[in-house]
Order: sequence, then C-alpha cells, then structure tokens
Amino acid sequence: MFLPALSDHRKGLALTAVGGLALSMDIPLVRLAHGDMWSILGLRSIATVLVALLIVAAIRIFRGKWPVLIPGRHGIVAGLLYGLSTLTFLLSVFNTATANVVFIVAFNPMFGALLSWIFLKERPPVSTLLTMAAMIFGVGLIVHDGISSGHIFGDAMALLSALILASAITVGRASRRDMGFVPLLAAIFPAILGFGMALPAGISVAHPAWIIFNGAIVMPVAFWCLATGPRYLSAPEVGMFYLLETVLAPIWIWFIFAEAPATMTLVGGSILIAAIMMHSLWMARGSSLRQATQ
Repeated sequence: MFLPALSDHRKGLALTAVGGLALSMDIPLVRLAHGDMWSILGLRSIATVLVALLIVAAIRIFRGKWPVLIPGRHGIVAGLLYGLSTLTFLLSVFNTATANVVFIVAFNPMFGALLSWIFLKERPPVSTLLTMAAMIFGVGLIVHDGISSGHIFGDAMALLSALILASAITVGRASRRDMGFVPLLAAIFPAILGFGMALPAGISVAHPAWIIFNGAIVMPVAFWCLATGPRYLSAPEVGMFYLLETVLAPIWIWFIFAEAPATMTLVGGSILIAAIMMHSLWMARGSSLRQATQ
C-alpha cells in the first residue's frame, strides 16, 4: 500500500532509510526529557502503544477490517525481542556515553549476517566476514575504553541490544510477514516494567513533552519502517540503516549538549563506520554488476 511505483527492494530501502533517520533522534529526545530511566521507559513505551492502538482503530474504521497485528508465532517471538531491546537500549543510554551506545549498536548488521547464516542459511560473502572482523576490532576498542572508564555495564547493554535487535530483524526476515505493528504493540512490556519500577517513588521527568513526542511520533515511525523493511531486504541490509543513528546521534548530542565523544570511542567508531561503508559500497557494486549481466 506504500510506494506502489517502486520495486520491492527500493521500497525496502526507502522504508528503512526513513526509519533509521527517525531513530537517530531517539537518544537526543531521551536526554532532553531529563528524567530517571524507569519513568522515561514507561512514558516513552506507553505513548508508542497508545499511538499504535489509535492507528489500528483508524484502519479498522476506514478499511472495515482489522490489520494483521501479531503474525503468528514469529510475531510473538519478534515482539518479545523488540520489547527486551527497548529495555537494554535505555539501560545503555543511562550507563554509558551516547557515542559508545550508537557505535556499539552499529554492530547490529554483523549480528544480523551471522544469525542469517546460522538460521536462514543465507551464507554471507567473504566481504561481510572481513567487515565483521574489522567491526569486532572497533567494538573491542570502545568496550576496552569503557572498562577503564567504568562504563562496562552500559557498553555491555549496548552490545546486547544490538544482538537482540538483529535477532528480531532475522525473525521478521524468516517469516516474510508484515511485522510493522509488532514492535509498536510490544512496547507494552517495557511500559509495564517502567511504570512498575517508577510509580512507588513517582514519575520523575522534568520535560515530559520531549519523551511523549519521542514515543508517540518518532519511535512509531522508526519501529514501523525498520520492522517492515525485512519483508523486502535481507537482515544485514536492514541493519545497515541503523548506521544513520550511529552517524547522526552523536552529532545531535554534540550540537545540543556539547558532549564530545572520548578519543578511543571516536577511533573505534571510525573503524566501524569505515568498515560498513566499504562493505555497503562493495555489495552495491556487486548488485549492479549482477543486474547488468542479466
């Protein structure tokens, strides 16, 4: 129903590009809200769920039928993974530097390639394996610096978030079903957890409008686009668009909060970005050559 004039592959590229761009605003909006982690988790997640329910109701009214919300057991598994990734992501945001979070989460496409190889039998080319090796080195530099600076827990949560997101994308890829509503409705799990932890002491958010805007507008767009992408693209390709957050989020943070990344984080992050950019260009060149010979 979206972008009907485009091929499936180009449709997937457009959707995931929009999703990655929206995702890059997540951490800055979380930081602008100035609240404790559990309050932020609860407000951000419940706003996403409420907007998803409004969209579902609107579709029911105008189309006369309910959209597919949770497509079978794949949808349930993906929903649990998306809900868990929200928790681990915010744990990383509140326990390490923003640049550390986004650079480590950039390992997502390599986890996606590995999981697709193991479970979907989509053997990655040698270029992907070489890229993975370079990225392991880059992430290693960032995590090593996190150990020395006392941010090891936050860095570990960022790495776990990348693995969980890659798992959710791989499940979506395996099902070939529309997963657009799954991450939106799955936000009910972190919402319950967040409010359950925050309410005994009371919700503490200095500027709730930022986090409500994030949960009601920015995250639904990002989640829907990135969850729909695997219908048209491979898991590693979808993961590549998380790089928009990797590149842009530290820039937004630098502009808004004047927070400069640590030197070792910049070195490791530069290795990550360079490796994935070279890999993407190589894959694009290979795809163009294959189309030219057909």
